[in-house]
Amino acid sequence: MAAIDPLIAGAVFIATAATDAVYVMFTSAVIARKRIPAANWSAVWYLLSSYAVISYTENAFYVAFAAIGSWVGAYASLTFLHRPPGGGSPVGAAPE
Repeated sequence: MAAIDPLIAGAVFIATAATDAVYVMFTSAVIARKRIPAANWSAVWYLLSSYAVISYTENAFYVAFAAIGSWVGAYASLTFLHRPPGGGSPVGAAPE
């Protein structure tokens, strides 16, 4: 196994975190039936994910950084979309 380059590992982490954040925004736009925002988020999602795929195909160990970045991106996005009690439901939440 080749040595891990910290810069590439960090870039893959950031790219996958951003990819998951954009995916959450895409899903939110789809649930809200907002076509143009959904299409825009989808385009950004694929641009970001292509960087991660290209980066970690040279060394499969980078997939671990991608998985961690993906988790952080989704968690951060859902935290951003969460609204405090009394302020309404989170975007895309089922009606109560």
